[in-house]
Amino acid sequence: MARQTFWKGYLKLSLVTAAVSLTPATTESNKVRFHVLNRQTKNRVESRYVDSVTHKPVPERDQVKGYPRGEDDYVLLEDEEIEEVGLESTRTIEIDSFVPRGSIDWIWYDKPHFLAPEDKVGVEAFCVIRESMKANDVVGIARLVLYRRERAVLLEPLGKGIVLWTLRYGDEVRDPVAELDSKAEIDSKLLELMTQLVKEETKDWSPAMVQDPIQKRLKSMIRGKQKSLKKAAPAKKPAPVKSTGNVINIMDALKKSLAAEGGSKPR
Repeated sequence: MARQTFWKGYLKLSLVTAAVSLTPATTESNKVRFHVLNRQTKNRVESRYVDSVTHKPVPERDQVKGYPRGEDDYVLLEDEEIEEVGLESTRTIEIDSFVPRGSIDWIWYDKPHFLAPEDKVGVEAFCVIRESMKANDVVGIARLVLYRRERAVLLEPLGKGIVLWTLRYGDEVRDPVAELDSKAEIDSKLLELMTQLVKEETKDWSPAMVQDPIQKRLKSMIRGKQKSLKKAAPAKKPAPVKSTGNVINIMDALKKSLAAEGGSKPR
């Protein structure tokens, strides 16, 4: 399956610019997903926004974002106002500094993306930027607007391409827990045995080490149920009820819908 490009723009270092595109480096397409159904009708259940006080559905045109200022007091923001906050980094990844490769702790890394040149014209500029980072053993730091927020990003050469990592915000990373007593002594014999055990259990990395056994079991269970179930004939849909503008017709429509179900007995 072709990778989905979800961002296009420019990679810039000083006066060198290349048209580039971003694709997610990870996917959840193989994850088992379920729909929520009505057990009686087997129809899908819809999720809707409702007013927390009146419990009535709220049309999309009346939905607005609000920032809490106090109890039941909000600052309202329209989508257009939020979009206007976007900076130049919405379409340009401008590298403004470099740091030694490996100097940023893993806890700051958020989501990986593959960065690639978008056209033949930008290939040379892209490759020059990539190779210059490799030669100096550094990674680039830039800013980019993704998911409606400006984020610090890290650019790391990888093979023929560049991996772009979004970095967590400073207020998202907690301080580490207090360190253990550095004066605590370790039994040398115990350390020797543990070191030997670690050595014996050391293997080459393989993606099979991080397979999800729950997903495998779910898929196996679903396949088993599919084999045991006979192919059911599609249910007949009730004939549409013409509305005359009379509220009583809602009750008539409900009665006809229940009758069309064929008087199926509840399980």
